Amino acid sequence: MTRPFILITNDDGIQAEGIRHLWDATRDFADLAIVSPHTEKSGSSLSFTWTKPLTIREYAWDDATPAWSINGTPTDCVKMAISVLLTRRPDLIISGVNRGSNAGRTVLYSGTIGGVIEGVMRDIPGIAFSFSEPSFPALGVVKNYISTIVKHFIDHPIPTGSFLNVNFPLLDGPGIQGIRMARQGRGYWMEKPDKRLHPEGSPYYWLGGQWSTHDEVSDSDVILLQKGYITAVPICVGDLTDHRLLKQHEDAILSLDGNI
Repeated sequence: MTRPFILITNDDGIQAEGIRHLWDATRDFADLAIVSPHTEKSGSSLSFTWTKPLTIREYAWDDATPAWSINGTPTDCVKMAISVLLTRRPDLIISGVNRGSNAGRTVLYSGTIGGVIEGVMRDIPGIAFSFSEPSFPALGVVKNYISTIVKHFIDHPIPTGSFLNVNFPLLDGPGIQGIRMARQGRGYWMEKPDKRLHPEGSPYYWLGGQWSTHDEVSDSDVILLQKGYITAVPICVGDLTDHRLLKQHEDAILSLDGNI
């Protein structure tokens, strides 16, 4: 029986502990390839490199898993993996495990998410994994959860145009209570500029961040993470149209033709 082929990427860089968590959790049941940024690219979202050349370095990985690093973003990594490096089309792309939560509307900024979306636009399903802890726990805490989730969505494929956003809760609260499908919350990390003074006298800013609190429904990832649940949010990017707005204004916009 042919094993599934999974491409692994992240936005924390190829030496990040989180990407090794994904590899460790999936290597027993899937063929793997790793393509990741040379260095951390957090907050890069779907950005890609247009104004400078990309360089690819082979990276020595355990068990001879093919691995490369690229001086670009997660989106660059997926583009180059599919267009240049891989001889086999991935059945699934997994990204992470990110250091820090990607709950709520943080997904719009996240490079971890961006790598997965690049695959979704090519009809390759994906799962993004993030951990609310700023530092990673032992692999044993999350390995079985990652393996179980990935296996489930290999056996029950994610529909074309969608991906899964998975977040692990903080461990200093109630502990992991289980896994729940959830709605994407509304909160996100917003700026908290820290003004500093350069030795030469000119000011500069460290953008910083703080969590923006919003009213959340009880089944949002933000609320469920607070209760200790691992959250899995299905997100569709296959059709970005606001169909309500389309229906509301299509006749009115059509009538504007006569006024121009």
